[in-house]
Amino acid sequence: MEIKLPHLGDGIDSAVVLSVLVSPGDMVTKDQTILELETDKAVAPIPCPAAGKVIAIHVKSGDTVSMGTLVLSIEGDSASSTATAPVASAQAAVAPVSVSSAPTPTPSTGPLGSYTFESASGAEPPASPSIRKMSQLFGLDLRRIRGTGNGGRITTPDVQAHLSHLQFVAFQVPATTPAIAAPTKPATPALPDFSKFGSIEIQPITSLRKKIGQKMSDAWTTVPHVTQFDEADITQLMALRKKYVPEYEKKGIKLSVTVLLLKAVVDALKKFPIFNSTYDEANGQMIMKNYFNFGIAVDTDNGLIVPVIRNVDQKSLETLSADLSTIAEKARTRQVSLEDLQGSSFTISNLGSLGVGPFTPIVNTPEVAILGLSKGVTKPVVIDGKIEIRTLLPLSLSYDHRIIDGADGARFTREIIAGIEQFNEEYLKGN
Repeated sequence: MEIKLPHLGDGIDSAVVLSVLVSPGDMVTKDQTILELETDKAVAPIPCPAAGKVIAIHVKSGDTVSMGTLVLSIEGDSASSTATAPVASAQAAVAPVSVSSAPTPTPSTGPLGSYTFESASGAEPPASPSIRKMSQLFGLDLRRIRGTGNGGRITTPDVQAHLSHLQFVAFQVPATTPAIAAPTKPATPALPDFSKFGSIEIQPITSLRKKIGQKMSDAWTTVPHVTQFDEADITQLMALRKKYVPEYEKKGIKLSVTVLLLKAVVDALKKFPIFNSTYDEANGQMIMKNYFNFGIAVDTDNGLIVPVIRNVDQKSLETLSADLSTIAEKARTRQVSLEDLQGSSFTISNLGSLGVGPFTPIVNTPEVAILGLSKGVTKPVVIDGKIEIRTLLPLSLSYDHRIIDGADGARFTREIIAGIEQFNEEYLKGN
């Protein structure tokens, strides 16, 4: 039985093998961890889908792998087991794409030709996660596909046309025609020898940091960002929190401002569902989500990790407090699972504890918006002609301007502020 890697998670195209935990000849049980992968956000254990004897290992530490990669071969009881490989067969995966239905380009005008995507920053061509997975399945180089979508984004018809061209070349071009050279990634500009100017130290970039950098670069390249700044008066919210803290502490619950803000934000999302969606550009449609799963950006020694709190709208403040503490600890100790990182529909990045002011968070694609929270600041404010000292919380809302207009961004921001400044005390009572 061949064991292949399953889908690694939304937006995760590949991972690096950290360790292989079995050896040839070992007997493994169903769900036993056989290897550990480092994805762009965490270290993830990969379980064996069936029991049996290990007869071959096809990967090693340091290998870069993706969905469908063959990692293990086992025999024994599993040979007759009904357990199936974690991914569909290549034949099934190819079925949705009909190459014959795409127009057949000529060699002079086809999408391959001499075209090569180039980016001064070294970023990959703009394409959706589904297109990237499709290219991996077919062994295609996206840099050789000319994108016809907005901003040069590669669409499904572009891939179909590219495949048709490859088929044309394979069957029509004489065998004596020189093979097309494999494309090379644009060269990174050479750096000067900094040691000429003083003492230096070389520190290698971790795989996690490389993945974070690539994801941020992809998001910034493919999503036209707009960031709106505003402030919410949290003076009353802080007073409410102080009122209920003793009651929550008796139950061993830490009632943080962040937990209260989750409720205000989810109420705003219900009124402005476009901010809780995904833009499917390839198919020209919006995917509206009826669930409210919040990605919470957590700063760790190994980089930014965004675990997910699910069903925020259905949970009490008591449960949300426990969830927030759990995912933060798991993120810092790198114990988050792939499931912990999947399924977010909206992300919140809170840098208030670091004492910073407003900032411009990058949208956590394939979401369409992210809310940044900064440190609350005490300021004099004029209210009804009188100067009062109030605590103001800076808010930074970044969103995808392709499908969200500035007016909607402003209305959504004001709705969040209204929910914060007029916080529903019933949430605190119903813990």
